[in-house]
Formats: sequence, C-alpha cells, structure tokens
Amino acid sequence: MEKATALDSSAITGEARAVLYKLRILYLFTGLAGGMFNPYLTTLFVHQGMSSSSVGIMMAVGTLLSILVQPLWGLMVDRFRQTKLVLVLSIAVPSILAYFYSVKLFAIMVLVYTISIIFQVTQSPIADSYAVSAARHARTSYGTIRSLGSLGTALGGYAGGLYLSHFAITQLWMPFFLFSAAGAITVLSLSNQNDSYKSAVSLSEGFKKLLSNRDFVIFLVACFFVNQTLTAYNSFFVLSFQEAGGSYSLVGVALLLASMTNVPSMLLAAKVVGKIGREKTLVLAAFAYALRWAIQWLYPIPSVMIGIQALHGLSFGLFYVAAVEYVAVASGKQMQATGQSLFNMVFVGLGGIVGNLLNGYLYHAGGPEMMYMACTLSALIGVVMLYWVNKRTALSA
Repeated sequence: MEKATALDSSAITGEARAVLYKLRILYLFTGLAGGMFNPYLTTLFVHQGMSSSSVGIMMAVGTLLSILVQPLWGLMVDRFRQTKLVLVLSIAVPSILAYFYSVKLFAIMVLVYTISIIFQVTQSPIADSYAVSAARHARTSYGTIRSLGSLGTALGGYAGGLYLSHFAITQLWMPFFLFSAAGAITVLSLSNQNDSYKSAVSLSEGFKKLLSNRDFVIFLVACFFVNQTLTAYNSFFVLSFQEAGGSYSLVGVALLLASMTNVPSMLLAAKVVGKIGREKTLVLAAFAYALRWAIQWLYPIPSVMIGIQALHGLSFGLFYVAAVEYVAVASGKQMQATGQSLFNMVFVGLGGIVGNLLNGYLYHAGGPEMMYMACTLSALIGVVMLYWVNKRTALSA
C-alpha cells in the first residue's frame, strides 16, 4: 500500500512538472507574440490612414471596454470551469483577426480592434489563475512561470524591429499569428484537471465577498496609486528621454534593459516572498517604484535614465508577482479568475486610463519633472497603504 501511494505521488509530481513546463512555453510564446505586435500597433493604425487622435480615442475606449468585460470572463471560468477554452479563445481570436488590420478601411480596423480587445483582455488574468494553481501543485512559484512571459516580450520587441527592417508593417500579423498559434496549441495540450469543479458563486456574490474584505479593498486602492505611475514609463518615457537629450538608439537600450530585468526579478520573487512575506514584498516593490520616479525627477540625465531602468524588475516585476499571489490567497479556490479579473480591472484598466490622462496633463502642464514628482508622491501613497495592510496581516496572524 505504501509503495502504491509513493507511485501515485511520483505520478502526480511528474504530471505537475509537465503542466509547469507547458505553461512556461505558453508564456514564452504569448510574450513573443505580444512583444512583436503590440508596441507597433499604433504605428500600424497611423500607417493605414487613421489620425493619431482617432487611435488614442479608440484605444481609450478599448481600455474602458476591457474593464467592463473582464468580470464576465472571470465569472464564466469560475462558474463553469472553462479555463482551457477561454484561454484558447483569448489567444486564437485576436491572432486570426490581426490579418484584417492590413485592410485599409476605418470601420474594419475599429471592429477588429474591438473584438480583439473583448477576447484578449481575459488572457492575462485567466492564464495567471491557471499558473498560480499549477505552481502550487508543482511546489514552485508563479514567478518561475511568469518570467518566461517577460523574456518573450523583451525578445519579441527586439525581433519586431528586425522584422520591420525587412518587411512592411502590414505584414506584422504573420509572426504574431504564428507565435499565437503555437501558444494556443500549447494550451490545447494541457489537461482538464483545473476544470473539474464548479463554483456556485455568482458574479455579484463574488464581487461582494471580495469587496467586503477591507484589507483587500485597501490593497486594490494601493495597487491603483502604484500602477497608474507606470504610464510614465509605458506612454511618456520616450518623450521625456528625448527631451533630456537622449537618442532613439539609446531608447532601445533602455527599453530592453527594463524588460530583461523582469526575468531575474520574477524568478527570485518566490524566495523574497518566502523570506519576508507577500505584504512586505509589496511594500518593498512599491518603494522601488517611488525611488525610480524620484531619481528621474531629480536627475533628468540620459545615462541616469537608462541605468535606473534596472529598477523596473524590482518595481513592476516583483510587485506583479507578489500581487497576483496575494489575490490568489484572498480570492480562495472558487473565485480565482474573478479575483484576478478584479485585480486587473484596477491595476491595468483604471490605473492605465487615469494614469495616461493624469500624466499626459502633468507632462503638458509642467514637463517631465512635474510628472515624475507626482508619480513619486502617488507611489509613496501606495507604500503607506500597503504598509497598513502588512501591519493588519501581522496582527491577525
């Protein structure tokens, strides 16, 4: 009997390792696909005849739409356990539709972008909920899976530039489709073990339960204050770098450095979380955000702005891994996708919309200095709120 139990345990471990390997491959393929395609999407729209203002409005509406549809996808997964189906659709549908961006019709591009957003928005929270569960079964960390996505994104961004030096931007859909197809096939090879139970928790009940947890609500608000500052990097870094006297070639170096630092940061996240806890890790990472913006505010020098990108991994990479794991614990087994969707609505959705609007206004009104000063203060507010959550957790332990 003991021998049979040992064999069963070995089989489970082997199966868990296989799932872990496949998820890492999935994150690598989707990272490559997104890294090659997403940074150049705005340029593609402008190339196809859309004005920059029209593109901005369309993407803002797309972000708002993503906030509205995320909880519905989360409900579908949590209630009907269709994790694999939703993951396949979130990868396959946008990759197939990407071909139609080469059709030079405004209505077609808007329709394709809207449908793609509806499906693509669920990819990250659903994949994350799947990855957290798989990491626990394999007795490893979520960061060891997510780091492959950052590696893929970094390599994809560089490969996208090389590809466009030889092919027209309207042909960019081809590598995006190929890497996405590889990712979808990887999902299909996964077992259905995570789809074996159903949750009786409705969308309203799930949200009510999560939002009745005061610590979780404060955590979400802190995430908003921290991550809205990231738009200073995503949307305005190139402009501020050039204003400081930096060149386009050095911009590429800075962006590559920032992306690559996510890999070791996410790989080491489990050790950091295991040593000091999720809450303290969030405080540390939020402080790294504040330090990052403060240095760029006080020392607007190209060489300093390049070097400080090394803090991207310690800020975003470490924060994201710890936050996803915090949400997984707070949500419980039956509300994994709903919890991750709610987190993404605040962290990516609201943070992205408000951050772009606020930092765009601040940049216009007072230049990079005012923007980075405000980002420093916003991140410090997040530090204080997360410290409060940490103290509450320590007292209740």
